[in-house]
Amino acid sequence: MTQRLSILGSTGSIGVSTLDVVGRHPDRFSVYALSAHRNLDRLFEQCVVHRPAVAVVADADGARLLAARLADADLKIDVTYGPQALVEIAQATEVTTVVAAIVGAAGLPSTLAAARAGKRVLLANKESLVLSGALFMATAERAGATLLPLDSEHNAIFQCLPQVAGEHRVSTRGVDKLVLTASGGPFRERDLASLENVTPNEACAHPNWVMGRKISVDSASMMNKGLEVIEAHWLFNVPPERIEVLIHPQSVIHSMVTYADGSTLAQLGNPDMRTPIAHALSFPDRVTSGVAGLNLTEIGKLTFEAPDLRRFPCLRLAFDALHRGGTAGALLNAANEIAVAAFLERRIRFTAIAQVVERVLDAIAVGEATSLEVVLEADRRARELAAGIVAKMPAPALS
Repeated sequence: MTQRLSILGSTGSIGVSTLDVVGRHPDRFSVYALSAHRNLDRLFEQCVVHRPAVAVVADADGARLLAARLADADLKIDVTYGPQALVEIAQATEVTTVVAAIVGAAGLPSTLAAARAGKRVLLANKESLVLSGALFMATAERAGATLLPLDSEHNAIFQCLPQVAGEHRVSTRGVDKLVLTASGGPFRERDLASLENVTPNEACAHPNWVMGRKISVDSASMMNKGLEVIEAHWLFNVPPERIEVLIHPQSVIHSMVTYADGSTLAQLGNPDMRTPIAHALSFPDRVTSGVAGLNLTEIGKLTFEAPDLRRFPCLRLAFDALHRGGTAGALLNAANEIAVAAFLERRIRFTAIAQVVERVLDAIAVGEATSLEVVLEADRRARELAAGIVAKMPAPALS
């Protein structure tokens, strides 16, 4: 049966890669809806190629501009806008599969709506689980939604776990620990004292992956890996003390699972998001992704090292938030989003990102994440406090 897709965040790196895979298999996949925040040019191009029924943008002005361009191109596509429009395409009856690829907390309401509607959810918006892990997983289970991870690390773990017979889920029976690999980003070997002077362009120069600027900064600070630890805890129901992070600069082993009998299973592949996307789209089958297979003789060697928490304090803060539970994940993520945006705008130093996050976590009491409203209120309070902290920090000298 052909899967009918809504792609939330189609103009980002995950969305672009998803459409690349989709375009290779028109007999298996079709597009119902695409969404973008501000990148109207790319969204227009995607609409021309994939002819969705609906396109969603951020606001009314963007909707008018896109609708005019589509009309000039004689394309009959319904253009809507705003958060509620995202919820509507996530839970539309015409849709079988939702690719949740909006970056940050902004993706939570629509991703949660897809789970509540019992969709097949391909999850790249890790923040949905960071903010509301227990709530999200309970919602998905009640609705009978299928969750398939798109992050390369979680997809690798999913592939290394045994599938429950007849179901689109896996078992962690016999698992000793999950090992999430990390490249270490662009500052893995940089002198610690020099980190406060790094520029946004340096932080966004990831050695292996092509990603958006916010995720690239998170990779440089290893906050991204911390968020992935929290996501892994909820996706696979494994306690924090049995989740490990290992730096692997080559980004060939995407993650591993160690079993009680001493066995370790790993998933390997070239660093290209089309591989996990193709796996999740076609699961339990396999389809071509456009990615070449590994040539291990060319790679030559694979190396590993433990992360230095002095270099990567954001990773420690994420583990702390996971242990605290409740709304701590929402506080962590919100403070980080504010701090990263300030760094990219050259308003704070790179090393101040962790300082902002830690001060927010220390200042706001953690409560139970009992509803979407509670989670979003924690998110709001953390953003407000983080913005105040940032405003009082000295700006770095422009070079």
